[in-house]
Amino acid sequence: MQFDFDRVITRSGTGCVKWDQPRKQYGRQDLLPLWVADMDFAVPPAVVEAIQTRAEHPIYGYPTPPEQALQALAGWIRQRHGWDVSIDWTLLTGSVVAALNLAVLSYTNRGDKVIIQPPVYGPFFRAVEANGCQVVTNPLKTENGTYVMDLADLEAKIDSRTKMIILCNPHNPVGRVWNPEELRRLGELCAAHGILIVSDDVHSDFVYSGCRYTPIASLSAQLEQMTVTCMAPSKTFNLAGLSTAAVIIPNERLRQTFANTVESVGSSTNIFGVTALEAAYKHGGAWLDQLLQYLERNLDFLCEYVEKRLSGVRVLRPEGTYLVWLDFSGLELPSDRLQQFLVQEAGIVLNEGVWFGEGGYGHARLNIGCPRSILAEGLKRLETAVANLGREKRTDRE
Repeated sequence: MQFDFDRVITRSGTGCVKWDQPRKQYGRQDLLPLWVADMDFAVPPAVVEAIQTRAEHPIYGYPTPPEQALQALAGWIRQRHGWDVSIDWTLLTGSVVAALNLAVLSYTNRGDKVIIQPPVYGPFFRAVEANGCQVVTNPLKTENGTYVMDLADLEAKIDSRTKMIILCNPHNPVGRVWNPEELRRLGELCAAHGILIVSDDVHSDFVYSGCRYTPIASLSAQLEQMTVTCMAPSKTFNLAGLSTAAVIIPNERLRQTFANTVESVGSSTNIFGVTALEAAYKHGGAWLDQLLQYLERNLDFLCEYVEKRLSGVRVLRPEGTYLVWLDFSGLELPSDRLQQFLVQEAGIVLNEGVWFGEGGYGHARLNIGCPRSILAEGLKRLETAVANLGREKRTDRE
């Protein structure tokens, strides 16, 4: 079966964050959203069918533990990523962001320190601070144009109050898919200092040619016992609105602690989210395989366009995710001007780089999870705005 990812589906007026929020915020109906990590593609047909079938039963009461859904998830992880996961290790919660907050709440005391590696997904900061802990930043560094972890800096910042690191693999927004050797070195350092690893692997199914995603917990028995892995069908199958994520905790003590926190705060999923998860992981493989090919062509298109037609803009080609980290520093705009330039002059909405913390200045994140016609229109708008900016600068110099 062939899936049509070129199909443009109107989402305006459907109450979606991606399309409706920025138009309301900025008061412009012509804005083109290429921001939040939410794709503009129809979900796999098997998911729609499963939800419709469940919806036909007119009672939506409390569900039993979703053993079949967890088996589908475990089968997917084993087949796709080579990690043999027991369903007994797995808990469900409303989202990966909720899971990160629950992890901080479960495994730290107020005032403890949690490491994150910016530029990184903004809610990492809030998950730490909102639960009474201190953020310790271990910024990524660049070597030969590639982002890498700075483990020397990390080790220098560890003290007796450092209890946890939140890893992002694949990394959002820079698109690194950490290789086994990088993950082993990080794991060895954390093991030596008794630091728990909480790994946000929500983009694990989006990896491009020549790269392979590795769950850090799969590298050794020791790492398995000191890692909490967070996954979800929300990115892979475009199901974020169904609020269902999985938290894989092989260590029984850590798992029970997390389960107690979940019960105490009432964090849960819902019938339709579990139904969608099971259908997606059982029947969504062919859909995802075609989507990955489409996204890689979108990525090729973007990289070529930026290189040839967007002077002053640089693309850092991702190894994974459908998100692209763009460097606008060559435009020489003031720190408070880039977002205004993108919205008011280019008519597009990207995620502002400073939202991702240190290293985000002069950058923005662009979402290629859309039909190519939408991506092409966004790049055309950006090209026009960049050209106009160049003419303005030349006029000013004259």
